[in-house]
Amino acid sequence: MDVFHFAKSHTGAMIVLLASLSACTSTSSTSSSPAAVDALQLTASSAPLSGGGALQVVKELPAPQNTQNGNEQPLSPNDVLEVNVFQVDNLNRTVQVDAGGQISLPLIGTVTAAGKTVRQLEQEIETAYGTNYLQSPDVSVYIKESIGQRVTVDGEVTRAGIFPVSSNSSLIDAVALAGGFNAVGDAKKVFVYRNIGPNTLVANYDVEQIRAGKSRNPRIYGGDKIVVFASKSKIAMNNLKDALGVASSAARLAVVPGL
Repeated sequence: MDVFHFAKSHTGAMIVLLASLSACTSTSSTSSSPAAVDALQLTASSAPLSGGGALQVVKELPAPQNTQNGNEQPLSPNDVLEVNVFQVDNLNRTVQVDAGGQISLPLIGTVTAAGKTVRQLEQEIETAYGTNYLQSPDVSVYIKESIGQRVTVDGEVTRAGIFPVSSNSSLIDAVALAGGFNAVGDAKKVFVYRNIGPNTLVANYDVEQIRAGKSRNPRIYGGDKIVVFASKSKIAMNNLKDALGVASSAARLAVVPGL
């Protein structure tokens, strides 16, 4: 079942998740001045995560690892790939990357796909076939369905959910997919989470400044989680950790195979 049908048929679960997020992001500030939203003003810049690694606050997010400086999207578990071997039709296969990140192909068996770019996977398959079976094989890999090319947009937006993104989507694009901010959403308190190695990095972006052309509109990558906080909420490391946990739970629920 795709993520959109999942969301429709599991509305109750998503409401519970979003209610939890609202509870952790809507603490009222007693000060009449705007809450501090610059990530560097947080009392702590990192905190351990229960699953390992750490949540680290940064001013700007780097491109994900193994993306050729952001030019290519790494493959992910559950991606569906079409593998074609030129002029050897009986080796052509449509395969899904399993939970362990692998695919299975004729003759050469299992090949690790997750974390690699399409070009890297093509080269590895060509080497495997060329070593024992074919002379100068020409392999093409196409992405038929990409779980990795989806982002989670959560918090104070009109339609929280999981959305497909293209290879050049920006933060403004992602916010638009979620219908923009709701009545209490603060355009200055937009936080983007990105997994880099064992850690999760998070950066604060001011969408008002971006729309006014005063700040850069950052690129968004598959796997990113975007959380919008309420205008009266205080931003602290615990809020950021709680919001990440809710957004991550929603993303995991949306891609459970067989639902």
